[in-house]
Amino acid sequence: MGRQRSFQPDMIDSLLIRSANWIGDAVMSTPAVRAIGKTFANATISMLAKPLVAPVFENSPHVDRMVVYADNDRHHGFAGKLRLAGELRREQYDAALLLQNAFEAAFITAMARIPVRIGYTTDARRLLLTHPVKNPKLYKQGHHVDYYLGILQGMGMEADREPLFLDAGAENRGRAEQILADQGMADRPLLGLSPGATFGPAKQWHPERYAAVADRLCAEGDWGVMLLGGPGDRAISEVIAEKMSVTAVNLCGRTTVGEAMALVERCGLFVTNDSGLMHVAAAFDVPLVAVFGSTDPVATGPLGTRSRVVRVDVPCSPCLKPECPEGHFDCMNRITADMVVAAAGEVLAADMPLRNA
Repeated sequence: MGRQRSFQPDMIDSLLIRSANWIGDAVMSTPAVRAIGKTFANATISMLAKPLVAPVFENSPHVDRMVVYADNDRHHGFAGKLRLAGELRREQYDAALLLQNAFEAAFITAMARIPVRIGYTTDARRLLLTHPVKNPKLYKQGHHVDYYLGILQGMGMEADREPLFLDAGAENRGRAEQILADQGMADRPLLGLSPGATFGPAKQWHPERYAAVADRLCAEGDWGVMLLGGPGDRAISEVIAEKMSVTAVNLCGRTTVGEAMALVERCGLFVTNDSGLMHVAAAFDVPLVAVFGSTDPVATGPLGTRSRVVRVDVPCSPCLKPECPEGHFDCMNRITADMVVAAAGEVLAADMPLRNA
């Protein structure tokens, strides 16, 4: 099943890309998706993505068709995966390129009998790939953007690093404007806060310090403050809103992913943990301050030209753990509100100085 087969990219008429499963990873893969489009210039490109990340690609000029992997519905469980494989088989794709690293991605495309299957040799799936690529993380460290580009490079194809690409789409932007109008913030500069982190609490900066930063910034300008994230971020965002002296709108879990993307695009400043929405803001080149503790900005730092990372160098960081193994969260405790306000001052436009930065 894993026998190498010769092929030329310009002879591929239909290509399936298997997306990464998390918003941040999906955004970081957009330069690779652009490069795939250039390499497979004659192909119709379909993107197989779970509902959470599908909005990242729905308005991409580098993707011709979206295929939703409904893992909580008709594609749930082993029977669902076989059903998905059957659906893909009927499409008769010439090739599949797997940005997602799990065994499951290779299994589904192999069961779909896609003749060319390209991907990293992660998760014991080498024999399911016709064109396995050695995982570069085994021998070098770099940004995740380069990790995704490395799949093409490992095949001897050109894959230059270009900027992140994201388009929220006119429909999502329209709904975002209506949300802002409903909240009385349509004509105000927007300060976005994203205090959640799916990976675990080690990535989350303290809510009282988010509140302090927002209050400091609002003392210097007429910011409309939004808290953005998923349903799991709602509780910590409520704590932040309660601790603030000014009013903040908690939209966590109350928007679609596409609407959240459009709201981030409208922000004049975005303050966040290492999160999926951090990468969304970086892709839109929104002025951005990212607080890093347990994770590594070399690997997952924001790539926007107006992005700043606030981090304190402690011996145990980056530990890449979801929870602090020492129990003291030193990497986050040492990051003060003053540091984040100062970083905000660096990225804000010259016509909006921060006297306290």
